[in-house]
Amino acid sequence: MHRNTDDSTRLVYSTENSGKCPKCGKSHKKCGCGQKATPPAADGIVRVRRETKGRKGKGVTIITGVPLEGDRLKQLAKRLKAKCGSGGTVKNGVIEIQGDRRDMLKEELEAEGFTVKG
Repeated sequence: MHRNTDDSTRLVYSTENSGKCPKCGKSHKKCGCGQKATPPAADGIVRVRRETKGRKGKGVTIITGVPLEGDRLKQLAKRLKAKCGSGGTVKNGVIEIQGDRRDMLKEELEAEGFTVKG
């Protein structure tokens, strides 16, 4: 077998990793390897507000300023979703609960010991 030693042959496109992280194997959107888990800057006050922007008119309740991170924040979100009986998510340290549940969430967060404004 003869190898081509010409420098004009170089790799232009490869599907070897196919958009996946080489460390964890997850897609780049779901990968957390390159991101540091830093909680958002908080002043000690948890804020609860309603938002419809970018959701085709569907309202969600946004909870910001929670001084928790990682799994503890996800566990809090899970308890709040169960209390409301609705879905939701955690994105970038912000908890989103489907529907307008501000009053219920404010009471629940105060019962958890947080200072709540909203």
